[in-house]
Amino acid sequence: MITTASSDPKLFGYWAYLAIEKHFQRTVQYETDVLKDKDPEALHQMRVGMRRLRTVVSGFAPALVLPKAAREKKIAKVARRLGQLRDLDIMQDALQNQYLPTLPNSEQKIGKKVLATLEKRRHQVLVQVQKTLKDKPYQEMKRAFQDWLQTPTYGIFAEFPIDQILPDLLLPFVSQFFLHPAWLMGVHFSDGQKQLAQDLSLEDVVELFSVQGSVLHSLRKQAKRVRYQMELFTDFYETPYQDYVKEIKSIQRILGQIQDSFVLAEFLSHCLNSDIKKKLPTLVEQLSGDRYQLWQEWRSLQERYLHPQTRKELRLIVIHPVESATYT
Repeated sequence: MITTASSDPKLFGYWAYLAIEKHFQRTVQYETDVLKDKDPEALHQMRVGMRRLRTVVSGFAPALVLPKAAREKKIAKVARRLGQLRDLDIMQDALQNQYLPTLPNSEQKIGKKVLATLEKRRHQVLVQVQKTLKDKPYQEMKRAFQDWLQTPTYGIFAEFPIDQILPDLLLPFVSQFFLHPAWLMGVHFSDGQKQLAQDLSLEDVVELFSVQGSVLHSLRKQAKRVRYQMELFTDFYETPYQDYVKEIKSIQRILGQIQDSFVLAEFLSHCLNSDIKKKLPTLVEQLSGDRYQLWQEWRSLQERYLHPQTRKELRLIVIHPVESATYT
């Protein structure tokens, strides 16, 4: 264990400290507004901050010796609680502003009742979030990071040149991303060649979602992990690397919107305790149409990321970071 902070920007420990300081401070700055429920954007930013802090703790793990209260599992518990409230905000916004205005009057009346139920549920979860942020484990986690930033302790890899260690840190995430089974959703093999099903109808896509929707959602989470990990080190790579980060963000967005659509449908079904196709046929049709459009966007990216040249290019980019960078 090393107890002195490195001031050499060529070393891994130097960047570990800067990353923790940046994302910890960006997380706690939104805490007061979240407690007051002042702005949904504050909740979103704090949730993202917690996720990024978790990624920093994981990604820089070989260079860090953190207190128990500041380890990844502690961060994850708080992030999950914030996520529950954020998911309700997303659902509420979609129903109220995107779908409800376009529905016939009969369905709007039902939708408004659902919104009232959603608001009650949101209040319950908000109370849980406020309690989490006031309780001992979260306060201990904050103090642990504050203490560490004042007197940091490092692992032996802290003195390793960062440009030499980055490929070993990033390639496992990239490989897990490439090997996710969702890439083969709707793909068939013939004589060792991949064949993507063409011109799928809405009904075909609905069937695929019903069978493999959870696998697609799992890829969304994997895309988020690899994106956050790669974003930690954009300063060490040139434009092609950053282009891949943006593209993976698009994959995450598309798959996230598909998942949000299913979550909304599930909530409606639970809330109404009936077949929503009968009570909200227009809304169900809109949800299906949105998923189909998102599926078309996904398919072009799926085809690109199944191509051997795409995979080879990203691996080669990751292997060759630049030798100097300035943290932003």
